[in-house]
Amino acid sequence: MAHVLVIQRDAHLADDVRYEQVEGRESPIAKAQLTAISNVRWGSGDAREEEATAILWTLWGAQADNAAKYLGKGSHVNVVGRVRNHIYQKDGETVYGLAFTCEDIDYLDTKAQAAQRRSRHGFVDEMNATERAGQSAKPRT
Repeated sequence: MAHVLVIQRDAHLADDVRYEQVEGRESPIAKAQLTAISNVRWGSGDAREEEATAILWTLWGAQADNAAKYLGKGSHVNVVGRVRNHIYQKDGETVYGLAFTCEDIDYLDTKAQAAQRRSRHGFVDEMNATERAGQSAKPRT
């Protein structure tokens, strides 16, 4: 089967990386999925237009481990991979889709930018957890 090369440049992650261990042929293997969004702009002045493209990428093995460890919502990346047809049955209907598999990913953020984003998201996660527990933070006086 021939593969089609896909290159997504200057993209940002729409959400955190979803990571899991799945059963491989011989042993469990790491699988990660991430949604990368890139914008294309063309024209100028009043005729300037913009289009966003979101792709759900699947990463495997060490690449999945590293993405889960170092990437998060808002991370800046370049992704190169392949696309193939994904056809399956659901409720007796044939569903046609595309599956994007990452072959190479470039992390474009500096270490300082990545650390700042992780600390910012950690703070937001803590605030959300506090609110869910019904213990909303009270302002200091």
